[in-house]
Amino acid sequence: MQHVPHLITDLALILCSAGVVTLLFKRLNQPVVLGYIIAGLLVGPNFQLFPSIVEIESIKIWAEIGIIFLLFSLGLEFSFKKLVKVGNTALITGLFEISVMLTIGYYLGKWMGWNTMNSLFLGGIISISSTTIIFRAFDELNLKPRKFAGIVIGVLIVEDLVAVLLMVVLSTVAATNSIEGSAMLFVILKLIFFLILWFIGGIFLLPTFFKKAQQLLSQETLLIVSIGLCLGMVLLAAQAGFSAALGAFIMGSLLAETTQAERIEHAIKPVKDLFGAVFFVSVGMLINPEILLEYKWPVLILTLTVMIGKTVNVSIGALLSGQPLKQSIQAGTSMAQIGEFSFIIATLGVSLKVTADFLYPIAVGVSVITTFATPYMIQFADPLYHFTERLLPRKWNENLNKYSKGAQHINTESHWRNVLQSFFQIVLVNGVILIAIILLFKNIVEPAMWVGGTVGNIVTAVFALSSMGPFLWMLTTKKINKPSYTQLWLSKYNRGPIIVLEIIRVLIGVVFVGFLLLQFFSAYTALLLAFIIMVVSGIVFSRKLHAFSVRIENRFLHNLNLRETTKPINNKVDNLLPWDAHLAYFDIDIDSTLIGKPLVDLSLREKYGINLALIERGDRMIMIPDKYEKLFPFDRIAVIGTDEQILTFKNTIEAANKAQIFDDTKGEITLTQIHVHPGFPFLGQTIRESELRDKVKGLIVGIERNGQRILNPDSNLTFELNDALWIAGDRKKVKQLLT
Repeated sequence: MQHVPHLITDLALILCSAGVVTLLFKRLNQPVVLGYIIAGLLVGPNFQLFPSIVEIESIKIWAEIGIIFLLFSLGLEFSFKKLVKVGNTALITGLFEISVMLTIGYYLGKWMGWNTMNSLFLGGIISISSTTIIFRAFDELNLKPRKFAGIVIGVLIVEDLVAVLLMVVLSTVAATNSIEGSAMLFVILKLIFFLILWFIGGIFLLPTFFKKAQQLLSQETLLIVSIGLCLGMVLLAAQAGFSAALGAFIMGSLLAETTQAERIEHAIKPVKDLFGAVFFVSVGMLINPEILLEYKWPVLILTLTVMIGKTVNVSIGALLSGQPLKQSIQAGTSMAQIGEFSFIIATLGVSLKVTADFLYPIAVGVSVITTFATPYMIQFADPLYHFTERLLPRKWNENLNKYSKGAQHINTESHWRNVLQSFFQIVLVNGVILIAIILLFKNIVEPAMWVGGTVGNIVTAVFALSSMGPFLWMLTTKKINKPSYTQLWLSKYNRGPIIVLEIIRVLIGVVFVGFLLLQFFSAYTALLLAFIIMVVSGIVFSRKLHAFSVRIENRFLHNLNLRETTKPINNKVDNLLPWDAHLAYFDIDIDSTLIGKPLVDLSLREKYGINLALIERGDRMIMIPDKYEKLFPFDRIAVIGTDEQILTFKNTIEAANKAQIFDDTKGEITLTQIHVHPGFPFLGQTIRESELRDKVKGLIVGIERNGQRILNPDSNLTFELNDALWIAGDRKKVKQLLT
């Protein structure tokens, strides 16, 4: 009989055991990830009842491939645009919770007598919640339409990025075996440099490539190209000194900005599921029940720390960001678990041989227990909220409500803030590109030149300066947030600081040119040449540099927005702001009784208390439809209401008409609160006189006045000073209203 390699027999054992156990877990309505872990425990070397894996080292290689595809898939779901759109609530909540949990984990490890490295990795392990488990729990409990779910999804996006950064930092600490401040700062700056460089390069090249190759990309070809790009970035990240997981995550997030993102995600899913299963099975294989039993008390302590610590810290973070107490506690109890990233961080410690044998099974044990407890923790949110509300003094509750309302007022932004933000963005982006060009010519081009000596240096410097020209032009002359810049210039007191900013930009440009020339010439010569080149270029080549820089910028912005401009927006909403009312989407079934009737006859506001903000009909977007508009089969509608109103509408629709709710978190229609200040353009006018409906394609769904909330205000109501207006409409047009 022909001999079958152990790798194949081991893989067969892994997949067969995983298949049987996960079927059982499906039957019991439990997370599949836990089934994989149990399967790994059963076929691992620490459990002798069933046949065991022979070549564990080979399986570890498969598991590393699994991590790559798992992070690649998370990147496809992440995208940098999502991070920009999560808003202050998710950013403040996520960073606060992760910082506190990292600190708690570190000092808890020290308290239990663990060394510094084990304690550091423990902090990372308990600081990241499980996206997979939370999404599954929301599905099973039918909670995705709830407002707090939007907060949780935003925080998870922040956590995903922080987890990747944590992996880089922990790898560096493990390699140097020290936590020296200067070394850590260098690693963080290096990471920021490469992230910006990869993002700019990826957005500039990938969308154009996929657009031009669209007709050639069959499902098979797209899969091969995507995996090739993923592994290529893995190699590039490794060459830069980062982990393979970071490279996979970055490439996934870059591909998420292309028009092929959904096709790639669909094509890669079977591969991700296969290798992801191998990874989670390998997680179970490394569990030693004896060690787990020996460390039962640390498992119990860490389980309670995760469940209580995450609930409290996420809730406090959400409160600090301006969320009401109820939504804050609901978000906190939803995130009281650890999951896939915790496994990856624990695996990192094992692979680097810097953590003790007991840390890995402890992390898995805590994850399993907290995963099973997640649905019960989510259901515990309402009783915990009522208990907390009764426990807090009435004055505290009143102050929390005032803070929540006040934190959501959208005032006209400071002109100086806009100008400085634009200034630093221009300097940072162009500075990264210029540094990359200098390093490229110094380390790669110059050694490969066909001539050496002074002639070679001059030729290299000329080519380098030609490549840097457009970016130097953008660095020194690009307009800084023109509306705010113009407003500031009108005041003579602001002109001095503005001129200083412009001079600083020019000096930074001179420094970059001087830094390049310093690689090939003496310091005095480099400085003199830098000044002369900047002056001559500004006079002689200004038009060409300007035209070329505009083409580069337009190309980048076009690629960045290509996915939205070539595909109709058919998603729900990109932000759920902290008020009782929020947005949710429903799909109109072919059998729906709502079909064919004018909105005025449906009386959605009168029956359910909701407002219809948007109808998506194929490629057509009907924002704020009039009362004579009708609904048709397969329309998708966006409605605004409270949790209770939307749930009532959903139950009624589903019972009678089989409509389905969607939970996408991308889109341009948003629910925004505007504070009526003395400069508000419609102060003293009625809602009808302001014509806001036509100007911003928006609908005023509520007004907060003197502590009272007016839902669905009458069109004859007059805007008064300090009113807080809730407008559902186009994000860009609402923002334009404020400037």
